[in-house]
Amino acid sequence: MANGTTIIDSGTELQPARPGEERGTATGWILDLAYTVDHKKLGMLYVGTGLLFFVLAGIMALLIRAQLAFPNGHVTSPEEFNGLITMHGTVMIFWVAMPIIFGMINYLVPLMIGARDMAFPRLNAFSFWLTFFSGFFLFFSFVAGPSLYGVSGAPDAGWFAVAPLTSPAFSKGPSIDYWSLSVLVSGIGSITGGINIMVTIICFRTKGMTLHRMPLFVWIALCTMFLVIVFLPPLSAAQIMLTLQRYLGAKFFDAQAGGSAILWQHFFWIFGHPEVYILVLPAFGVLNEVVPVFSRKPIFGYPMMVAATVLIAFISAGVWAHHMFTVGLNSFGVTFFAMATMAISVPTGIKIFNWLATMYGGKIRLELPMIFSVAFIFQFLIAGLTGIMLGVAPFGWQLNDSYFIIAHFHYVIVGGILFAVFAFFYYWYPKAFGRMLDKRLGLWHFWLFTIGFHLTFDPQHFAGILGMPRRIYTYQPGRGWELWNLISTIGAFMQAAGVICLVINMLWSARKGKIAGDDPWDAWTLEWATTSPPPEYNFETLPEVRSRRPLWDLKHPEDPDWKFE
Repeated sequence: MANGTTIIDSGTELQPARPGEERGTATGWILDLAYTVDHKKLGMLYVGTGLLFFVLAGIMALLIRAQLAFPNGHVTSPEEFNGLITMHGTVMIFWVAMPIIFGMINYLVPLMIGARDMAFPRLNAFSFWLTFFSGFFLFFSFVAGPSLYGVSGAPDAGWFAVAPLTSPAFSKGPSIDYWSLSVLVSGIGSITGGINIMVTIICFRTKGMTLHRMPLFVWIALCTMFLVIVFLPPLSAAQIMLTLQRYLGAKFFDAQAGGSAILWQHFFWIFGHPEVYILVLPAFGVLNEVVPVFSRKPIFGYPMMVAATVLIAFISAGVWAHHMFTVGLNSFGVTFFAMATMAISVPTGIKIFNWLATMYGGKIRLELPMIFSVAFIFQFLIAGLTGIMLGVAPFGWQLNDSYFIIAHFHYVIVGGILFAVFAFFYYWYPKAFGRMLDKRLGLWHFWLFTIGFHLTFDPQHFAGILGMPRRIYTYQPGRGWELWNLISTIGAFMQAAGVICLVINMLWSARKGKIAGDDPWDAWTLEWATTSPPPEYNFETLPEVRSRRPLWDLKHPEDPDWKFE
């Protein structure tokens, strides 16, 4: 302790700092959050923002499903439907998934590496507030003026804002400008946040935490932020080009003036597919921490898990055009992107194998984080298999504009990423709030959401194979789609009921939940070495580690990991 460090090994007893004083008035609490630069509070603000927009985007999804539940639906008009699907997709990706991912990483990484805070705390706050206000700026488009059809409403050119629908000739009003500028500002916030997180991981690890001793979640955060820094700038550049085209007469995406609408697709998807891995890698990171703890075994194949993460990050740079098999790529381009799509399944398969190998022979505890993690593995495996199917160019060409694509994409985002986010909530909520989430409500959440998920998206595979196109606001009876759409809509409302259980659980447990203690799961990484919730400075004395499982070394001095690494 002479240099302000505490060695976390078999010879040291933890002396965690006590939490800070309780917040005062409601006004003081709000001002505290508004001015904070504490990575933990900002992480919770990120997650809270994501949950707020999740509710809004979820309501849009329910309206979409209500419109499609029966043939010739009249819940929304065609114009409103286009706005709903544009806003739902945009909000879910940029203001639900991204804030929650950044919130997870913001909260956990400094704790996991034994740091006091992020490298640049004020930049961290700046990144969050850009994300927060850009989301509300997007929603202002509802009252801002005419959109694609000349009526006041949300942007309605698709969440990918396909050219030429975004040109002044087709979108005369400012709605698409709100979309473009909101995504641009959010992207700037994500890029600055990514730089901050990378610097923190590289420069602020505690004494003894070499790269090969970092928790796998931290490795994944590092690779994820690399993807953010590399692949968000092309999207930001495209937004600037679109603004120049709309207001200064540039012709980047105007085919009649020598530009190319396909150029927009390349700019968007060179971000869009790495974005899938920006979202799914932190989901993998959650499982890398949850599965070993609830299997009571170290993660199987740590070096291979790190290598697989790095491979996914690099291969993801070469798969974007499998979204574009139908736009007229030459045979070499189609072959290259099809092969890259197949190749990226290999490191992903390594991860699934290693999770299963970790569970094999372990003393599995089916607590809520583990239950959601097991569901993730099963569902993400199906999502990956349908992704390989679509990577076969002739098959992908046939189903590119069908509901099969919708089903595949939502299997990845909801069946994969969202289930891992739920596991994150149930696993780390006790650390953030000092109280356990209620298990009974958690099981209601799990079964309602899981059954609802499969009722929603399994039938969409069949509807797509039967020829149901995506982006249609209604359909005629007699095409064989009626039953699949009705089941899908019922499932969507079941998912909503599951989310309500989660929200009630989180709000109730924050005040009435069972006291968690500092380490309720008997875990092994450094965030569990401090109090629940942690103090502002995280650790009274900075820890020193000697293995990948520092708390195991402390709890089991007769069998420490550092003797065998």
